[in-house]
Amino acid sequence: MVRPLDGIRVIDFGRYIAGPYCAALLADFGADVIRVEKRDGREDRTLISLGETAEGAPREGAMFLQMNRNKRSLTLEPGNAAGREIMRKLILGSDVVIANLPGQTLKALGLDYDSVCAINPRAILAVVSAFGLEGPYAERVGFDGVAQAMSGAAYFSGTTDQPVRSAAPWVDFGTASLLALGVMAALRTREQTGRGQLVEGALLRTATTFFSGMLIEEAVLKLGREPTLNRAQTSGPGDILRTKDGWITVAVNGDPLFRRVAKLVGAHEWIDDPRFATDKARGDNGEIISARLGEWCAQRTTAEAVAAFEKARVPAGPVYRMAETLNDPQVKAGGFFVETEFPGIGRAPIAATPVKLHETPGEIRRRPPQLGEHNEEILRELGYSEREIKALIDEGTV
Repeated sequence: MVRPLDGIRVIDFGRYIAGPYCAALLADFGADVIRVEKRDGREDRTLISLGETAEGAPREGAMFLQMNRNKRSLTLEPGNAAGREIMRKLILGSDVVIANLPGQTLKALGLDYDSVCAINPRAILAVVSAFGLEGPYAERVGFDGVAQAMSGAAYFSGTTDQPVRSAAPWVDFGTASLLALGVMAALRTREQTGRGQLVEGALLRTATTFFSGMLIEEAVLKLGREPTLNRAQTSGPGDILRTKDGWITVAVNGDPLFRRVAKLVGAHEWIDDPRFATDKARGDNGEIISARLGEWCAQRTTAEAVAAFEKARVPAGPVYRMAETLNDPQVKAGGFFVETEFPGIGRAPIAATPVKLHETPGEIRRRPPQLGEHNEEILRELGYSEREIKALIDEGTV
């Protein structure tokens, strides 16, 4: 099968999620991705560890497996002349270089755009920082949770007494996905111009974009909305409600869906009630709707409630625990996860490429790499002899 990114080489200096997952998406579609890390491994290698070695050290973690499928591993210490020369050769032979580091750190490592472009003008440098390369916070560090908090999303997801951060790192994954889109656009542009360019992602920019609807409303109307946990404020019903044996979520926008809900729960009087005449009115009076709907759900099991909403063609679903998600028939039938073997861990499910191309799909072709697993293979591709490779290993460069 011809893959969209066959022949594209990516050098991945990223860590944790935003940079590495961007590289993983490119690898899924055929790019040859080389993950570069320190000789003793990056700190992200054992995040959410999946066990211990015989010596009691943590094994590779769940996030590492997810972010680094389809990659090869090269260990490198760029602090000496030999290490810098390997970096130069990597950049020279690359199409894309990925790094999620602050601007000054990029410059210190020779991974800023001017340095990369001087070596290879055709290379695309894709970088991710917490706040962007410009502005007063350019040199600050930050993670997903910081961006969630500063975007307003964490405050609005909780209560006035307790903001709530999402356990899912949606800012990191969103930034990685947008960065991959930017890289694809830059590759297309290079076909026309022959030159690479800088592609920049920022966690706070992603978070404010994803939460932009509420931010735009605040800028224009200055409502100063206060959080109401799971209950929606701009339409209704929208909430998480208790059933006899669990929880269910319901999400409704628009008049036709609202009328179906009113008929389903026996609240026919709602249809002509001015308090519920529009999405805005239903959001303003959402507490009334949620209370009535909560009584209806409490008399039914989760399965019964979901079935009733489905019959009425109203968007609803069960609130799963993690094991239930993994065992859901749609998750299994849709191939959402791919069972992947890793030394010392065994088989683990890795989330498959989340966008499906029906003619040239992304696929997990190889397991994530062990630390330095491909050192000699990659160095040979860079033109080093067996004797030179041994010397690089003996002196601690790789």
